[in-house]
Amino acid sequence: MSPDAPVRRRRPDWAGRNYSLLTASAVVTNLGSHGALIAAAFAVLESGGDGGDVGLVAAARTLPLVVFLLIGGALADRLPRHRVMVAANALNCVSQGAFAVLVLAGDPQLWQMMLLTALGGTGHAFFSPAAEGMLMSSVTGEQASRAFAVFRMAMQGAALGGAALGGAMVAAIGPGWVLAADAAAFAVAGALRSFLDVSHIPARAPGGGMLSDLREGWQEFSSRPWLWGIVVQFSIANAVVGAADAVYGPLVARDHLGGAGPWGLALGFFGAGTVAGALLMTRWKPRRLLLWGTLCVFPLALPSAALAIPASVTVLCAVMFLTGVTLEVFGVSWMTALHQEIPEDKLSRVAAYDWFGSVAMVPLATALAGPAESAFGRSNALWGCATLVVVVTAAVLCVPDVRNLTRRTKPVARSAPERDSADAERPVGGLG
Repeated sequence: MSPDAPVRRRRPDWAGRNYSLLTASAVVTNLGSHGALIAAAFAVLESGGDGGDVGLVAAARTLPLVVFLLIGGALADRLPRHRVMVAANALNCVSQGAFAVLVLAGDPQLWQMMLLTALGGTGHAFFSPAAEGMLMSSVTGEQASRAFAVFRMAMQGAALGGAALGGAMVAAIGPGWVLAADAAAFAVAGALRSFLDVSHIPARAPGGGMLSDLREGWQEFSSRPWLWGIVVQFSIANAVVGAADAVYGPLVARDHLGGAGPWGLALGFFGAGTVAGALLMTRWKPRRLLLWGTLCVFPLALPSAALAIPASVTVLCAVMFLTGVTLEVFGVSWMTALHQEIPEDKLSRVAAYDWFGSVAMVPLATALAGPAESAFGRSNALWGCATLVVVVTAAVLCVPDVRNLTRRTKPVARSAPERDSADAERPVGGLG
Protein backbone atom coordinates (compact mmCIF):
# COMPACT_ATOMS: atom_id res chain seq x y z
CA MET A 1 0.00 0.00 0.00
CA SER A 2 1.26 3.48 -0.84
CA PRO A 3 2.49 5.50 2.16
CA ASP A 4 0.16 8.29 1.06
CA ALA A 5 -2.91 6.04 1.00
CA PRO A 6 -5.46 6.73 3.75
CA VAL A 7 -5.50 4.32 6.67
CA ARG A 8 -8.87 2.71 7.28
CA ARG A 9 -10.08 3.12 10.84
CA ARG A 10 -11.03 -0.07 12.61
CA ARG A 11 -13.57 1.64 14.83
CA PRO A 12 -15.86 4.70 14.51
CA ASP A 13 -14.77 8.12 15.73
CA TRP A 14 -16.97 7.97 18.81
CA ALA A 15 -15.49 4.65 20.00
CA GLY A 16 -12.34 6.00 21.61
CA ARG A 17 -9.79 4.13 23.68
CA ASN A 18 -11.65 4.43 26.98
CA TYR A 19 -14.97 3.45 25.44
CA SER A 20 -13.43 0.39 23.78
CA LEU A 21 -11.76 -0.74 27.01
CA LEU A 22 -14.98 -0.23 28.97
CA THR A 23 -17.02 -2.20 26.45
CA ALA A 24 -14.54 -5.07 26.25
CA SER A 25 -14.26 -5.37 30.02
CA ALA A 26 -18.05 -5.22 30.45
CA VAL A 27 -18.45 -8.09 27.98
CA VAL A 28 -15.91 -10.17 29.93
CA THR A 29 -17.53 -9.57 33.32
CA ASN A 30 -21.08 -10.12 32.04
CA LEU A 31 -20.10 -13.42 30.48
CA GLY A 32 -18.74 -14.57 33.83
CA SER A 33 -21.23 -13.01 36.23
CA HIS A 34 -24.44 -14.24 34.64
CA GLY A 35 -23.14 -17.78 34.61
CA ALA A 36 -22.00 -17.37 38.20
CA LEU A 37 -25.51 -16.41 39.33
CA ILE A 38 -26.73 -19.80 38.18
CA ALA A 39 -23.68 -21.52 39.66
CA ALA A 40 -24.18 -19.90 43.07
CA ALA A 41 -27.78 -21.13 43.26
CA PHE A 42 -26.81 -24.67 42.34
CA ALA A 43 -23.88 -24.57 44.76
CA VAL A 44 -26.32 -23.86 47.57
CA LEU A 45 -28.69 -26.63 46.46
CA GLU A 46 -25.91 -29.20 45.99
CA SER A 47 -24.62 -28.46 49.50
CA GLY A 48 -28.01 -29.52 50.91
CA GLY A 49 -29.74 -26.15 50.97
CA ASP A 50 -33.28 -25.43 49.85
CA GLY A 51 -35.05 -22.55 48.10
CA GLY A 52 -35.01 -20.48 51.26
CA ASP A 53 -31.23 -20.84 51.51
CA VAL A 54 -30.88 -19.74 47.88
CA GLY A 55 -32.91 -16.65 48.78
CA LEU A 56 -30.66 -15.93 51.76
CA VAL A 57 -27.54 -16.05 49.60
CA ALA A 58 -29.19 -13.75 47.04
CA ALA A 59 -30.23 -11.34 49.81
CA ALA A 60 -26.69 -11.37 51.18
CA ARG A 61 -25.54 -9.90 47.86
CA THR A 62 -28.29 -7.27 47.66
CA LEU A 63 -28.02 -5.89 51.21
CA PRO A 64 -24.44 -4.50 50.97
CA LEU A 65 -25.28 -3.22 47.49
CA VAL A 66 -27.98 -1.03 49.05
CA VAL A 67 -25.85 -0.05 52.07
CA PHE A 68 -22.68 1.01 50.21
CA LEU A 69 -23.98 2.43 46.91
CA LEU A 70 -24.09 6.06 48.02
CA ILE A 71 -20.63 5.86 49.57
CA GLY A 72 -19.35 4.25 46.37
CA GLY A 73 -20.77 7.11 44.30
CA ALA A 74 -19.13 9.74 46.51
CA LEU A 75 -15.75 8.00 46.31
CA ALA A 76 -15.97 7.61 42.54
CA ASP A 77 -16.49 11.38 42.12
CA ARG A 78 -13.52 12.13 44.37
CA LEU A 79 -10.96 9.44 43.44
CA PRO A 80 -9.87 8.45 39.92
CA ARG A 81 -12.80 6.33 38.78
CA HIS A 82 -10.72 3.65 37.11
CA ARG A 83 -8.91 2.95 40.39
CA VAL A 84 -12.23 2.46 42.19
CA MET A 85 -13.33 0.09 39.41
CA VAL A 86 -10.11 -1.94 39.52
CA ALA A 87 -10.22 -2.22 43.33
CA ALA A 88 -13.85 -3.40 43.15
CA ASN A 89 -12.93 -5.97 40.48
CA ALA A 90 -10.10 -7.22 42.69
CA LEU A 91 -12.52 -7.70 45.60
CA ASN A 92 -14.95 -9.57 43.32
CA CYS A 93 -12.13 -11.73 41.99
CA VAL A 94 -10.97 -12.71 45.49
CA SER A 95 -14.48 -13.36 46.83
CA GLN A 96 -15.54 -15.45 43.82
CA GLY A 97 -12.24 -17.33 43.87
CA ALA A 98 -12.72 -18.20 47.54
CA PHE A 99 -16.32 -19.24 46.82
CA ALA A 100 -15.05 -21.53 44.05
CA VAL A 101 -12.44 -23.12 46.33
CA LEU A 102 -15.06 -23.80 49.01
CA VAL A 103 -17.40 -25.45 46.52
CA LEU A 104 -14.66 -27.50 44.84
CA ALA A 105 -13.32 -28.62 48.24
CA GLY A 106 -16.78 -29.85 49.20
CA ASP A 107 -19.29 -29.12 51.98
CA PRO A 108 -19.43 -25.29 51.95
CA GLN A 109 -21.40 -23.83 54.85
CA LEU A 110 -24.32 -21.48 54.27
CA TRP A 111 -22.78 -18.66 56.32
CA GLN A 112 -19.57 -18.92 54.31
CA MET A 113 -21.45 -18.62 51.02
CA MET A 114 -23.46 -15.69 52.35
CA LEU A 115 -20.31 -13.89 53.54
CA LEU A 116 -18.50 -14.31 50.23
CA THR A 117 -21.57 -13.29 48.27
CA ALA A 118 -21.89 -10.20 50.49
CA LEU A 119 -18.29 -9.27 49.64
CA GLY A 120 -19.21 -9.55 45.98
CA GLY A 121 -22.20 -7.24 46.52
CA THR A 122 -19.94 -4.75 48.28
CA GLY A 123 -17.60 -4.71 45.30
CA HIS A 124 -20.56 -4.17 42.99
CA ALA A 125 -21.75 -1.23 45.12
CA PHE A 126 -18.44 0.59 44.66
CA PHE A 127 -18.02 -0.46 41.04
CA SER A 128 -21.37 0.53 39.52
CA PRO A 129 -21.40 4.31 40.15
CA ALA A 130 -17.76 4.59 39.08
CA ALA A 131 -18.38 2.57 35.93
CA GLU A 132 -21.42 4.62 34.93
CA GLY A 133 -19.59 7.90 35.46
CA MET A 134 -16.57 6.61 33.54
CA LEU A 135 -18.69 5.47 30.61
CA MET A 136 -20.56 8.76 30.36
CA SER A 137 -17.32 10.75 30.38
CA SER A 138 -15.84 8.59 27.59
CA VAL A 139 -18.11 9.68 24.72
CA THR A 140 -19.00 12.93 23.00
CA GLY A 141 -22.42 14.48 23.39
CA GLU A 142 -23.30 14.26 19.70
CA GLN A 143 -22.75 10.50 19.48
CA ALA A 144 -23.61 9.60 23.08
CA SER A 145 -26.89 7.87 22.26
CA ARG A 146 -25.35 5.57 19.65
CA ALA A 147 -22.37 4.83 21.90
CA PHE A 148 -24.62 3.89 24.83
CA ALA A 149 -26.77 1.73 22.56
CA VAL A 150 -23.77 -0.21 21.24
CA PHE A 151 -22.38 -0.58 24.76
CA ARG A 152 -25.68 -1.92 26.08
CA MET A 153 -26.08 -4.22 23.08
CA ALA A 154 -22.67 -5.74 23.77
CA MET A 155 -23.40 -6.01 27.49
CA GLN A 156 -26.85 -7.57 27.03
CA GLY A 157 -25.53 -9.99 24.42
CA ALA A 158 -22.79 -11.07 26.81
CA ALA A 159 -25.35 -11.48 29.62
CA LEU A 160 -27.52 -13.67 27.41
CA GLY A 161 -24.55 -15.76 26.29
CA GLY A 162 -23.14 -15.94 29.80
CA ALA A 163 -26.39 -17.29 31.24
CA ALA A 164 -26.68 -19.94 28.53
CA LEU A 165 -23.01 -20.91 28.77
CA GLY A 166 -23.07 -20.86 32.56
CA GLY A 167 -26.07 -23.17 32.71
CA ALA A 168 -24.41 -25.62 30.34
CA MET A 169 -21.13 -25.50 32.28
CA VAL A 170 -22.86 -26.07 35.61
CA ALA A 171 -24.47 -29.20 34.16
CA ALA A 172 -21.21 -30.41 32.56
CA ILE A 173 -18.47 -29.59 35.08
CA GLY A 174 -20.25 -28.34 38.21
CA PRO A 175 -20.80 -24.93 39.82
CA GLY A 176 -17.36 -24.66 41.42
CA TRP A 177 -15.54 -24.35 38.10
CA VAL A 178 -18.06 -21.80 36.83
CA LEU A 179 -17.39 -19.67 39.91
CA ALA A 180 -13.65 -20.02 39.26
CA ALA A 181 -14.17 -18.86 35.67
CA ASP A 182 -16.05 -15.81 36.98
CA ALA A 183 -13.14 -14.98 39.29
CA ALA A 184 -10.79 -15.17 36.29
CA ALA A 185 -13.15 -12.92 34.30
CA PHE A 186 -12.98 -10.27 37.03
CA ALA A 187 -9.17 -10.47 36.96
CA VAL A 188 -9.09 -9.96 33.19
CA ALA A 189 -11.62 -7.12 33.31
CA GLY A 190 -9.74 -5.39 36.13
CA ALA A 191 -6.54 -5.57 34.11
CA LEU A 192 -8.28 -3.99 31.11
CA ARG A 193 -9.78 -1.22 33.25
CA SER A 194 -6.37 -0.37 34.73
CA PHE A 195 -5.44 1.05 31.31
CA LEU A 196 -8.29 3.60 31.32
CA ASP A 197 -7.18 7.21 30.87
CA VAL A 198 -8.69 9.81 33.21
CA SER A 199 -6.53 12.76 32.13
CA HIS A 200 -9.51 14.39 30.40
CA ILE A 201 -11.43 14.57 33.70
CA PRO A 202 -10.55 17.73 35.69
CA ALA A 203 -9.26 17.09 39.20
CA ARG A 204 -11.65 17.72 42.06
CA ALA A 205 -10.94 20.80 44.16
CA PRO A 206 -9.68 19.94 47.68
CA GLY A 207 -11.98 20.38 50.65
CA GLY A 208 -15.20 18.90 51.93
CA GLY A 209 -15.73 15.38 53.13
CA MET A 210 -17.91 12.36 52.58
CA LEU A 211 -21.05 13.96 54.05
CA SER A 212 -20.48 17.08 51.97
CA ASP A 213 -20.11 14.98 48.83
CA LEU A 214 -23.28 13.03 49.60
CA ARG A 215 -25.16 16.27 50.27
CA GLU A 216 -24.02 17.77 46.95
CA GLY A 217 -25.07 14.60 45.15
CA TRP A 218 -28.48 14.70 46.83
CA GLN A 219 -28.97 18.35 45.84
CA GLU A 220 -28.11 17.50 42.24
CA PHE A 221 -30.51 14.56 42.34
CA SER A 222 -33.44 16.16 44.16
CA SER A 223 -33.38 19.41 42.18
CA ARG A 224 -34.50 17.65 38.99
CA PRO A 225 -38.12 16.38 39.07
CA TRP A 226 -37.59 14.25 35.96
CA LEU A 227 -34.66 12.51 37.64
CA TRP A 228 -36.12 11.66 41.03
CA GLY A 229 -39.55 11.04 39.53
CA ILE A 230 -38.27 8.29 37.23
CA VAL A 231 -36.10 6.80 39.99
CA VAL A 232 -39.17 6.57 42.26
CA GLN A 233 -41.10 5.03 39.36
CA PHE A 234 -38.47 2.33 38.88
CA SER A 235 -38.01 1.71 42.59
CA ILE A 236 -41.60 0.42 42.54
CA ALA A 237 -41.58 -1.11 39.05
CA ASN A 238 -38.30 -2.98 39.61
CA ALA A 239 -39.54 -4.27 42.95
CA VAL A 240 -42.78 -5.78 41.68
CA VAL A 241 -41.26 -7.06 38.43
CA GLY A 242 -38.39 -8.57 40.40
CA ALA A 243 -40.86 -10.37 42.66
CA ALA A 244 -42.83 -11.64 39.66
CA ASP A 245 -39.70 -12.92 37.91
CA ALA A 246 -37.96 -14.41 40.94
CA VAL A 247 -40.93 -15.92 42.75
CA TYR A 248 -44.10 -16.18 40.66
CA GLY A 249 -42.53 -16.91 37.27
CA PRO A 250 -40.89 -20.21 38.27
CA LEU A 251 -44.06 -21.28 40.14
CA VAL A 252 -46.31 -20.59 37.13
CA ALA A 253 -43.82 -22.40 34.88
CA ARG A 254 -43.84 -25.42 37.19
CA ASP A 255 -47.63 -25.59 37.48
CA HIS A 256 -48.79 -24.56 33.99
CA LEU A 257 -45.98 -24.28 31.42
CA GLY A 258 -44.04 -27.52 31.79
CA GLY A 259 -41.24 -26.66 34.21
CA ALA A 260 -37.96 -24.77 34.25
CA GLY A 261 -37.21 -25.25 30.54
CA PRO A 262 -40.04 -23.06 29.20
CA TRP A 263 -39.32 -20.39 31.83
CA GLY A 264 -35.66 -20.33 30.86
CA LEU A 265 -36.71 -20.04 27.21
CA ALA A 266 -38.91 -17.05 28.05
CA LEU A 267 -36.05 -15.35 29.90
CA GLY A 268 -33.85 -16.02 26.87
CA PHE A 269 -36.38 -14.25 24.64
CA PHE A 270 -36.30 -11.29 27.01
CA GLY A 271 -32.51 -11.16 26.70
CA ALA A 272 -32.76 -11.36 22.91
CA GLY A 273 -35.26 -8.50 23.03
CA THR A 274 -32.82 -6.28 24.93
CA VAL A 275 -30.18 -6.90 22.26
CA ALA A 276 -32.70 -6.04 19.53
CA GLY A 277 -33.77 -2.91 21.41
CA ALA A 278 -30.19 -1.71 21.74
CA LEU A 279 -29.67 -2.36 18.02
CA LEU A 280 -32.76 -0.26 17.27
CA MET A 281 -31.38 2.61 19.37
CA THR A 282 -28.16 2.73 17.34
CA ARG A 283 -30.38 4.15 14.56
CA TRP A 284 -33.31 5.85 16.29
CA LYS A 285 -32.73 9.10 18.15
CA PRO A 286 -36.06 10.33 19.54
CA ARG A 287 -36.08 14.08 20.15
CA ARG A 288 -38.09 13.85 23.37
CA LEU A 289 -35.88 11.38 25.18
CA LEU A 290 -37.81 10.71 28.35
CA LEU A 291 -41.28 10.91 26.83
CA TRP A 292 -40.56 8.09 24.40
CA GLY A 293 -38.47 6.23 26.96
CA THR A 294 -41.26 6.33 29.56
CA LEU A 295 -43.93 5.31 27.06
CA CYS A 296 -41.78 2.25 26.39
CA VAL A 297 -41.96 1.26 30.08
CA PHE A 298 -45.68 0.41 29.88
CA PRO A 299 -44.99 -3.01 28.25
CA LEU A 300 -43.06 -3.95 31.40
CA ALA A 301 -46.49 -4.82 32.82
CA LEU A 302 -47.15 -7.44 30.14
CA PRO A 303 -45.06 -10.38 31.50
CA SER A 304 -46.86 -10.24 34.86
CA ALA A 305 -50.20 -10.12 33.05
CA ALA A 306 -49.21 -13.07 30.84
CA LEU A 307 -48.23 -15.08 33.93
CA ALA A 308 -51.49 -14.15 35.65
CA ILE A 309 -53.66 -15.58 32.84
CA PRO A 310 -51.50 -17.82 32.44
CA ALA A 311 -50.68 -17.47 28.72
CA SER A 312 -49.08 -20.16 26.60
CA VAL A 313 -45.32 -20.48 26.31
CA THR A 314 -45.45 -19.01 22.80
CA VAL A 315 -47.36 -15.94 23.95
CA LEU A 316 -45.14 -15.53 27.01
CA CYS A 317 -41.98 -15.65 24.87
CA ALA A 318 -43.40 -13.05 22.47
CA VAL A 319 -44.33 -10.79 25.39
CA MET A 320 -40.90 -11.16 26.97
CA PHE A 321 -39.18 -10.31 23.68
CA LEU A 322 -41.31 -7.17 23.22
CA THR A 323 -40.63 -6.14 26.81
CA GLY A 324 -36.89 -6.52 26.29
CA VAL A 325 -37.00 -4.33 23.17
CA THR A 326 -39.00 -1.51 24.75
CA LEU A 327 -37.12 -1.58 28.05
CA GLU A 328 -33.86 -1.13 26.19
CA VAL A 329 -35.31 1.91 24.41
CA PHE A 330 -35.85 3.39 27.86
CA GLY A 331 -32.39 2.34 29.04
CA VAL A 332 -30.54 4.09 26.21
CA SER A 333 -32.76 7.19 26.46
CA TRP A 334 -32.15 7.36 30.22
CA MET A 335 -28.37 7.14 29.91
CA THR A 336 -28.41 9.79 27.19
CA ALA A 337 -30.49 12.13 29.39
CA LEU A 338 -28.11 11.68 32.34
CA HIS A 339 -25.10 12.27 30.08
CA GLN A 340 -26.43 15.55 28.71
CA GLU A 341 -28.00 16.95 31.89
CA ILE A 342 -25.71 16.00 34.81
CA PRO A 343 -22.35 17.79 35.31
CA GLU A 344 -19.42 15.42 34.84
CA ASP A 345 -18.05 15.91 38.37
CA LYS A 346 -21.33 14.67 39.88
CA LEU A 347 -22.12 11.80 37.52
CA SER A 348 -21.13 8.98 39.86
CA ARG A 349 -23.00 10.39 42.84
CA VAL A 350 -26.17 10.85 40.80
CA ALA A 351 -25.70 7.34 39.37
CA ALA A 352 -25.44 6.04 42.94
CA TYR A 353 -28.78 7.60 43.91
CA ASP A 354 -30.25 6.14 40.73
CA TRP A 355 -28.92 2.64 41.54
CA PHE A 356 -30.01 2.96 45.17
CA GLY A 357 -33.56 3.81 44.20
CA SER A 358 -33.64 1.01 41.64
CA VAL A 359 -32.64 -1.80 44.02
CA ALA A 360 -33.66 -0.63 47.50
CA MET A 361 -37.19 -2.10 47.44
CA VAL A 362 -36.39 -5.32 45.56
CA PRO A 363 -35.54 -7.42 48.68
CA LEU A 364 -38.72 -6.24 50.44
CA ALA A 365 -40.94 -7.02 47.45
CA THR A 366 -39.37 -10.44 47.02
CA ALA A 367 -39.87 -11.20 50.71
CA LEU A 368 -43.53 -10.11 50.53
CA ALA A 369 -44.29 -12.10 47.37
CA GLY A 370 -45.08 -15.29 49.29
CA PRO A 371 -47.41 -13.65 51.85
CA ALA A 372 -49.14 -11.72 49.03
CA GLU A 373 -49.80 -14.97 47.19
CA SER A 374 -51.27 -16.51 50.32
CA ALA A 375 -53.45 -13.49 51.00
CA PHE A 376 -54.72 -12.66 47.50
CA GLY A 377 -53.89 -15.67 45.33
CA ARG A 378 -51.12 -15.92 42.77
CA SER A 379 -53.12 -14.62 39.82
CA ASN A 380 -54.37 -11.58 41.73
CA ALA A 381 -50.88 -10.86 43.03
CA LEU A 382 -49.55 -10.90 39.45
CA TRP A 383 -52.34 -8.62 38.23
CA GLY A 384 -51.40 -6.33 41.10
CA CYS A 385 -47.79 -6.26 39.87
CA ALA A 386 -48.92 -5.38 36.35
CA THR A 387 -51.27 -2.67 37.63
CA LEU A 388 -48.58 -1.03 39.76
CA VAL A 389 -46.24 -0.80 36.76
CA VAL A 390 -48.95 0.93 34.70
CA VAL A 391 -49.94 3.30 37.52
CA VAL A 392 -46.43 4.51 38.40
CA THR A 393 -45.51 4.89 34.73
CA ALA A 394 -48.63 6.94 34.01
CA ALA A 395 -47.91 9.03 37.12
CA VAL A 396 -44.39 9.95 36.05
CA LEU A 397 -45.75 11.17 32.70
CA CYS A 398 -47.52 13.90 34.71
CA VAL A 399 -44.10 15.49 35.39
CA PRO A 400 -43.66 18.22 32.74
CA ASP A 401 -39.88 17.74 32.46
CA VAL A 402 -40.37 14.06 31.65
CA ARG A 403 -42.60 14.99 28.72
CA ASN A 404 -40.57 17.97 27.53
CA LEU A 405 -36.87 17.16 28.02
CA THR A 406 -35.30 17.18 24.55
CA ARG A 407 -32.11 15.81 23.07
CA ARG A 408 -29.09 18.11 22.88
CA THR A 409 -25.63 17.51 21.43
CA LYS A 410 -23.51 19.05 24.19
CA PRO A 411 -23.39 17.79 27.80
CA VAL A 412 -23.71 20.12 30.79
CA ALA A 413 -20.41 21.70 31.81
CA ARG A 414 -18.57 20.84 34.99
CA SER A 415 -20.41 22.51 37.86
CA ALA A 416 -17.56 23.24 40.27
CA PRO A 417 -17.09 27.02 40.56
CA GLU A 418 -13.28 26.94 40.80
CA ARG A 419 -11.73 26.12 37.44
CA ASP A 420 -8.72 27.45 35.68
CA SER A 421 -8.81 28.54 32.05
CA ALA A 422 -7.36 25.25 30.80
CA ASP A 423 -10.12 23.30 32.49
CA ALA A 424 -12.75 25.65 31.12
CA GLU A 425 -11.60 24.97 27.57
CA ARG A 426 -11.34 21.20 27.94
CA PRO A 427 -14.41 19.29 26.67
CA VAL A 428 -16.18 17.17 29.27
CA GLY A 429 -16.98 14.29 26.96
CA GLY A 430 -13.46 13.39 25.89
CA LEU A 431 -12.60 10.18 24.12
CA GLY A 432 -9.67 9.30 26.36
